[in-house]
Amino acid sequence: MATRSTPPAAAGAPNYVGPFMTVAFLFGIFGFLTSLNSTLVAKLEEIFKLTHGPAMLATAAWFFAYLVFSVPSAKLIEMVGYKRSMVIALFIMTGGALLFVPAANMVSFPMTLLAIFVLAAGVCALQTSANPYVSILGPEHSAPARLTLAQAFNSAGSAAAPWVAAHFILAGAGKSTSQASEAHMLQGPYIAIAGMLLLLGFAVMFMHLPAITSTRAFRPASEGGPVLSRSIWTYPHTVLGMVGLFFYVGVEISLAAITIQYCQAQGMSNVKTAGLMLVLYNIFMMLGRFLGSFVMKWVKAEKLLVVLGFLGVALLLVSMATSGTVAIAALALCGVANSVMYPNIFALGIAELGPMTSKGSGVLNLGNVGGAVIPPLFGLMADKFGIQAAFVLPIICYLYVAYYGLSGYKPTRPAVQ
Repeated sequence: MATRSTPPAAAGAPNYVGPFMTVAFLFGIFGFLTSLNSTLVAKLEEIFKLTHGPAMLATAAWFFAYLVFSVPSAKLIEMVGYKRSMVIALFIMTGGALLFVPAANMVSFPMTLLAIFVLAAGVCALQTSANPYVSILGPEHSAPARLTLAQAFNSAGSAAAPWVAAHFILAGAGKSTSQASEAHMLQGPYIAIAGMLLLLGFAVMFMHLPAITSTRAFRPASEGGPVLSRSIWTYPHTVLGMVGLFFYVGVEISLAAITIQYCQAQGMSNVKTAGLMLVLYNIFMMLGRFLGSFVMKWVKAEKLLVVLGFLGVALLLVSMATSGTVAIAALALCGVANSVMYPNIFALGIAELGPMTSKGSGVLNLGNVGGAVIPPLFGLMADKFGIQAAFVLPIICYLYVAYYGLSGYKPTRPAVQ
């Protein structure tokens, strides 16, 4: 982990730069799609005449897929390896994107939620493969920094999504158009996404990636030994890490999904300008991750979690106490607070698991279901009490992340030799 000194590079050690860049690009893809789905909330409110709470079911459908498919995705990795799992995930994502076509034709909110769910199932499988794969492409001590750097590409994709949405999905919002024509605006972008994902699936299929089919082979342990003989659920730092991801994903998606509506409530009437504030939120997250991957050469991952957790609390308190530009800026700056939370919680959660790493990844990815639970709850609170009052819920999420950095991350089992 980040607390260990860096060992000298072994002679003839494999060069993982190419594989890392390939998988980092995949991080950008699922970052783009996740952010695009959050941006979609504002469009669904308009098409189906929904309030904040019901519209947040779009994020619930997305992250509910993580609850259903995280553990099966880990088992898929055990069966076919990381590379093939990534390819299968991309093909599932293609199918999900194509489901937006009949959903738009039917002007059906339930069908749209089904399309979101299938697309997210593929993203879940891709993320379950990509996160530990990046983590094990090199020494364990540098895994948090490596995963943080890959997550910076995720943020780049996330930052691009609101811009795409503002020009191709949200364009025309507020104009007097029929419900059917508004729904059909979703078809073109998602057909293009399906084509891109299909090509990418075939490209990854024929790429050369290190055949790390199982972390058992990469970091071996003895059969019947203390690691392989225990359930993954007996590792508190992994289970608490899953809870940390539950709260982190919940707060990230809640703030992203409400940004456009919050900007409009604070007097920013132009939907494209409000969409650009969401771009700024993701740019802050991206810059924080690039900077974080550099800073973590000297600062421990867990200490960053504490600092950024309290930073998120402070920024939301400012946004609650102010209005207009200051309130919007404080919300956008939460991107900095969020920047390295996910990769650091994930890397700390799989620390010292050795051959149990893929199973740990599956458990940790269950935490993504926070995006299915917290945003709808946040939306209902915003409907009843107002958006600023509802920020109390994200504040609680940030406080838990700070706790994980203070204490919850510590492994209580012997380190894998």
